[in-house]
Amino acid sequence: MADATTLTQQTGPLTAAERSAYEVGRMSYERGDLDGALTQFSRLLETRRSFADVHYMMGTLLERKDDLELAAQSLREALRLNPSYAEAMLALASIYERLGNFDRSREIAERARATARPTTGVIDATTRGKLANLHAQIGDAYREAGDLNESVEAYRKALDRCPTFHDIRNRLGIALREAGLPDRALSEFRRVLRAKPDFLDSAVQLGLTLYTLGRANEAIEQWTAVLQRDPQRADARMYLRLVRTRAKFDEEAPRD
Repeated sequence: MADATTLTQQTGPLTAAERSAYEVGRMSYERGDLDGALTQFSRLLETRRSFADVHYMMGTLLERKDDLELAAQSLREALRLNPSYAEAMLALASIYERLGNFDRSREIAERARATARPTTGVIDATTRGKLANLHAQIGDAYREAGDLNESVEAYRKALDRCPTFHDIRNRLGIALREAGLPDRALSEFRRVLRAKPDFLDSAVQLGLTLYTLGRANEAIEQWTAVLQRDPQRADARMYLRLVRTRAKFDEEAPRD
């Protein structure tokens, strides 16, 4: 339990030492000095534990140092002090995702979405972007775990927030192909390329998907076009070499 002096400090104006710790910690935080910021904020929290933003910054700093349990604890404290702190919710959701607790991560992300929505029902662009990226991270995790249906669902939720995040749509296409839905994958890759023709990752994936459908000539056309735009694309060059070698082998193989 805090003594009388500490309680007075927590409810009264900042002392010179507390103000210095906050300002120096904030500057350290902004320039990426993790240890310096942690030292200053820890000092401040010894006497002033009621600043939600300090707990939030502590949480994000601890996450960068991969101390996920302590990071989550700091972020939960930030939310206890300010239950509507959307950025703290998103940061905590990200930590739960890293810990493999995907259900909890989604629950908190949805709470952040609801909290951030004004009475008009419109979410600001920054929050939409953060939510989209969080859903995409969950999609990546499900895909790595082999749960492609959940992965596709998470990517679609991300794109519901931000349809122009082409890198996420590209990942959706890959997940759809891996889930045995190559025709739907083609649609996603082509949608990316209509919006952004120079997004060569999708052009390479489009070629690979065409090849899996037995459309080798179209795949070769895609990869050749990629190399015309960027001769350094090692993946397109590798796929071309493999497909042409396979075609040559098939031509030379004796027929019964």
